[in-house]
Amino acid sequence: MKLARRLKDWFEKNQRDLPWRRTRDPYRIWLSEIMLQQTRVTAVIPYYERFLERFPDYGSLAAASESELLAYWSGLGYYSRARNLQKAAKLMVEQGAFPQTYEGIRALPGVGDYTAAAVASIAFGMPHVGLDGNIVRVMARWTAEAGDVKQTAVRARLLEVARNHIDRKNPGVYKQSLMELGATICLPKAPKCLYCPINDDCGAKLQGLQNTIPIQIRNKHPVFEAKTVLWIRVEDSVLLWQRASDSRRLAGFWELPEPEMVAGVRRGAMLGEFSHGIVNHRYRIYLFEAKLSGNAGDLLKLVRLDQLKELPLSTVLRKSLRLLKLDPRRAGQKGVNDDHES
Repeated sequence: MKLARRLKDWFEKNQRDLPWRRTRDPYRIWLSEIMLQQTRVTAVIPYYERFLERFPDYGSLAAASESELLAYWSGLGYYSRARNLQKAAKLMVEQGAFPQTYEGIRALPGVGDYTAAAVASIAFGMPHVGLDGNIVRVMARWTAEAGDVKQTAVRARLLEVARNHIDRKNPGVYKQSLMELGATICLPKAPKCLYCPINDDCGAKLQGLQNTIPIQIRNKHPVFEAKTVLWIRVEDSVLLWQRASDSRRLAGFWELPEPEMVAGVRRGAMLGEFSHGIVNHRYRIYLFEAKLSGNAGDLLKLVRLDQLKELPLSTVLRKSLRLLKLDPRRAGQKGVNDDHES
């Protein structure tokens, strides 16, 4: 409890003002936790606010078309999260309420132990805590954990420590304070130990190991690959293709074509390049202007620029639009690509 009390005092004075911290609505807290999976806080905030404007409750989310749902999620990545959100929302409609127990929350599609514990503790005040990357790092350093934090047994030890110190009166604050400490003070590199409220009994700090703990043994090396995509504009439309609804990745999303996908094309100048990462793959994307010199083929479709804001767009397409200064939310405006039009 001493740990929880110190964290609570620190958190109340130093917490960031985040939109999901201004509510106890389980729907909004659940949404924020799903969005924050694998995504930085600063990137989530505008998506969270925009998503809630369109889908303020689970009923409106359940009733949305998949295309509209993915359009509002487009850019956040890991799109199975959005589909699972809607599956869960439909279950809530059937049940008539957001689940009120940890077990009920845990049973929702796309919800794991950590997310269930977060929603249960913050929204309902239940004494649960889970492990995310921030909490793992705080607990590993505080206990001077010598094992690989990817191992199940090590994570189980860290979770047990976190549970042993939970504040049963303020479990939501306890969870958020651990996460906040990891996000703002107990950083992956160059932790700010001087400002840490629990540095006086932090095992890693006392042993001078704060820059080497947590230990993570990496087995896979990233795969690097170059890829070319084509910007083929015909008046106020651009040539795109849509992934199949049963695609293993980005089902239903719209993409720019690669050269081998276009039956008749004449490549022009390179418009720019950028990096893109998917799990263990690192891509260098080269965007070329091109013009049709024959039939585009059955796979491709001309899509009006002013319709792009209504469609789920792949991250590569969104990055290409930004490169061309064509905001997908204001896609009818002129961009640098107009300088290449004949």
